Amino acid sequence: MSFSSEVKAELSRQLSSARHCQIAEAAAIFRMCGQAQKDGRRLLIRLENPNVGKKFSVLLKHAFRIDLRKAGKEGSSLLLIEGKEAEDFLQTVKLLGKDGRPEERRDFVNSMVVQNSCCKQAFIRGAFLAGGSISNPQKSYHFEIVCDSAEKAGQLQTLIHAFGIEAKVVLRKRYHVLYIKEGNQIVDMLGVMGANLALMELENVRILREMRGAVNRKVNCETANINKTVSAAVEQMSDIIYIRDKIGFEKLPEGLEEIAIARLEQPEATLKELGDSLNPSVGKSGVNHRLRKLKELARALRDDEEESLL
Repeated sequence: MSFSSEVKAELSRQLSSARHCQIAEAAAIFRMCGQAQKDGRRLLIRLENPNVGKKFSVLLKHAFRIDLRKAGKEGSSLLLIEGKEAEDFLQTVKLLGKDGRPEERRDFVNSMVVQNSCCKQAFIRGAFLAGGSISNPQKSYHFEIVCDSAEKAGQLQTLIHAFGIEAKVVLRKRYHVLYIKEGNQIVDMLGVMGANLALMELENVRILREMRGAVNRKVNCETANINKTVSAAVEQMSDIIYIRDKIGFEKLPEGLEEIAIARLEQPEATLKELGDSLNPSVGKSGVNHRLRKLKELARALRDDEEESLL
């Protein structure tokens, strides 16, 4: 089972104790996947996930006293509400106009249905169950809810923003997709919907990924420092050998001769280790100063050699 299916299965097992939250969740599922005939006496709901279908049936039974029926052949994802039950459902979720007919342009997120914070959470949960998905956090962080109109996506985005979560909307083919890519924001989103088991699983994955990232960064940093030290030592060795072969160490001041010999004898030593090997010992800055003088001398000797060849 995918992580997305696990989240939906967890959310499908939950049932809000308050009827107003049950209504909000059912309203969101219907608005995402349902369709009403013009007279409002026949509702069709297409739900691909069997767990979501069971959850919608439970919501209808508890909040509306409606026993949902399947339409079509066995195993079909098409569900049916007819007659007065359909009218009562539309009336309760605020989708009937004054003439008693369903209004197509009524707000996707009706303020009367989501008056309380808990109802907002229930509505978001229903929208995710009907049209959402979440990627495997082991691979990437991605949460989305696919809407069939810009209005739906925009209103849902506003509802989510009320919980301090920055969801964005992008057009994908003919759908408007509300999405979240920040790991911590997806954790907050799972908390809002009440998917606490999935939340803890994602948090554990995030912690492990962050620890691995920190270790890798440290290793990369240390590797870079080692490479830098090795490159510097190789360059120093090259300069010192050139000076030795060109003029000999005996023409060098005592301090430079001492550090030149020490570097040749200890090609892998750090500046501190080189300084400690001298008698008396010399600090890192002193060692660095002497090596810099040797570098300048080698450059001057090379320049002189080039000029003599011209």
